[in-house]
Amino acid sequence: AELSPSSDILDPDRYSGDSFGYQTIMDDNITGSRYVAQSSTASDDDLLHITHGGSVTEAASSGSAEDTTQSSYVEDIPGLGQYDDFHTIDWQRDIARDRTRHRYIIKKKQDSLWDLVKGAHDAWSGWVCVLLVGVASGVMAGVIDIGATWLTDLKFGVCPSAFYLNMEQCCWSSNETVRDISGNCSLWMTWPEIMGISREGAGGYILRYLFYVTWAVLFALLAASLVRMFAPYACGSGIPEIKTILSGFIIRGYLGKWTLLIKAVAIMLAVASGLSLGKEGPMVHMACCIGNIISYLFPKYGRNEAKKREILSAASAAGVSVAFGAPIGGVLFSLEEVSYYFPLKTLWRSFRSEERRVG
Repeated sequence: AELSPSSDILDPDRYSGDSFGYQTIMDDNITGSRYVAQSSTASDDDLLHITHGGSVTEAASSGSAEDTTQSSYVEDIPGLGQYDDFHTIDWQRDIARDRTRHRYIIKKKQDSLWDLVKGAHDAWSGWVCVLLVGVASGVMAGVIDIGATWLTDLKFGVCPSAFYLNMEQCCWSSNETVRDISGNCSLWMTWPEIMGISREGAGGYILRYLFYVTWAVLFALLAASLVRMFAPYACGSGIPEIKTILSGFIIRGYLGKWTLLIKAVAIMLAVASGLSLGKEGPMVHMACCIGNIISYLFPKYGRNEAKKREILSAASAAGVSVAFGAPIGGVLFSLEEVSYYFPLKTLWRSFRSEERRVG
């Protein structure tokens, strides 16, 4: 049905703001949300006062311009400037908020020595944040690799002198130069030997087979149960969802600490169980979880979703780097495949953080 010119929908007084457009009318009639659509924006301050449905934004203050700038920078109210779950961020508004915050810091640097120190901290906080993400991702990858190897060897036997060592580490202290076809040494004991049965013969073979299958099924069931009960977002590789988040979509909890913890444990169990999967893809998801958690230590990134995606882009590069040992490949993967917003400074920060991780 066509709308007549006298329809209430086309009445400009129905919509707030100085102008309205087609998207404003459709949004108002479909969702009932309040949008302020502006055909043009004169300054960053105008962008700060645009109200979007599904988000909590700053209210326009009636004070001076300096008070408005300071209130944009000092955000003490919980949830201020944040978005609801399954909503898209406003890139222009968040970037404008960051520019306003930066101008305020530059202006305050001349007031006192403490403001000068805070300005310097704001300048190098991006490098520090990316460095911490790179180091933490490297530690995470090392723990996962060691844990997956230990759980895999646990299906065959155990090291009696130190149960936390895998087969290779257990045999390091052995002086034997010749080992059997499976790589066992005298210090490593298979499950039949622990039970007093020789590893050779039909009985030892059947017992080893039963222990292998039992451990594999137990690992797979435990991994699936942990994900189902505690962190459903930990399932899958996570790369498609990471690409969606980097494009500006909000998925609360997908990059949280519980998702990181459960996915790290579950991927070790899943790889050790012998399932046809790898830990390379999930490392990108886990590295982005680390980047999201560390970004909250720096208000510059923790309170601005657009700026936070710079850290997440560097974190996705760190995930590929720790998975394949390829710093340049990780940066290119983030630049070409997953990132929607990838400024030049993020490129250099990502590469330098990968160098520190490899070093």
